[in-house]
Amino acid sequence: MKPQYKEIESKFDKTIAALEYEYSSIRAGRANPVVLDKLTVDYYGAPTKINQLASVSVQEARVLVVQPYDSSVLKEIEKAILASDIGINPQNDGKLIRLNFPPLTEERRRDLCKQIQKEAENSKVAIRTIRRDALEMYKAQKKKSEITEDDLKICEKDIQDATDKYCKDIDAIAKKKESEIMEI
Repeated sequence: MKPQYKEIESKFDKTIAALEYEYSSIRAGRANPVVLDKLTVDYYGAPTKINQLASVSVQEARVLVVQPYDSSVLKEIEKAILASDIGINPQNDGKLIRLNFPPLTEERRRDLCKQIQKEAENSKVAIRTIRRDALEMYKAQKKKSEITEDDLKICEKDIQDATDKYCKDIDAIAKKKESEIMEI
């Protein structure tokens, strides 16, 4: 994209980054510390992320270990994991928590693929919203005679080309994540 579109391109890139972050938190049958990133624990009256209270590591391909820095918060971490929607029962041995990730069933894989498609569609909607806002901005400039009709047409074409490119990128990212889920 041309230099005057840097802000628009930055918003597109942020949308792609948000999608990739969202996909990283989807449990795919392998132990991945990112699944705990959204969980918070009430730690001395303040909601605190688990990764700030404990070291989270992958012990084996399907086992995640959560070892709190302060053992008094172990029960709270366990409660937060149980209350979350990750669907894994924590095993507390008094010093650390083990999370065993079961292999995915065919039905669960299909559900995850639907979730992947839904997130991809949400990202495409965000991209199209950014496009609409950018086009409205250029149309307002045209109305104020800051740019010509030809400049407006060029902007519309450039922004549409970028929108199409980013939507294809989203499709490719979603397809890659789906294949990752289905081949496990």
